[in-house]
Amino acid sequence: MLLQPAVFRLALACRPLASVLFLTLAWAEAGTFNPDRTIGDVVPAWHGLVGTDGREHGWEELAHHAAVVVIFTCNGCPYAVDHEDRIDNLATHYAATGGRVAVVAINANQIEEDSLEAMETRAREKNFHFPYLRDPSQEVATSFGAARTPECFVLDAERKIVYMGAFDDSPDGSGVGKRYVEEAVAAVLAGKLPETTETAPVGCLIRSARRRVKR
Repeated sequence: MLLQPAVFRLALACRPLASVLFLTLAWAEAGTFNPDRTIGDVVPAWHGLVGTDGREHGWEELAHHAAVVVIFTCNGCPYAVDHEDRIDNLATHYAATGGRVAVVAINANQIEEDSLEAMETRAREKNFHFPYLRDPSQEVATSFGAARTPECFVLDAERKIVYMGAFDDSPDGSGVGKRYVEEAVAAVLAGKLPETTETAPVGCLIRSARRRVKR
């Protein structure tokens, strides 16, 4: 949890120099809801992520897009399932408007329900119109500071984060009032920063593989 300004000032007054430096860096680098990333960060490139289309995907195929929407999602989380049609509609819309915007979904869950084979089955059933990629090491999710499914990031042409958080203001898709991702993309295409740059993602925690403890 981030320190509030008053608490932060008190911590600075009471800590030795090394601790003050640590707190200053933590304050500067973390977002409000994302402990690792803040608006304006450039996210690391990824390479060799296998998609449900059987091909390897990397950063280079996104080079010509003015904006990129990256959504960490999965097969089984109810929140993620409730977002599938919204994500697909978003991808279809941008594909029909000149292809300036790419929509990419990444699954970093380390459970059988989210194996590549299970993802391929899901993609066929739903006829996804976006790349659905497997992140088996969870390195990509970690590099974004992503912790939940779904969790969304909008990147500009320089691949800086301009928005991160929830897809919109309705976890189940009913009564949507604010379309955070769409508004962020529209701002990027207009050469502006979005009005809302960060919200709290609502969804299931990204799951790591279970490890049996030896006794």
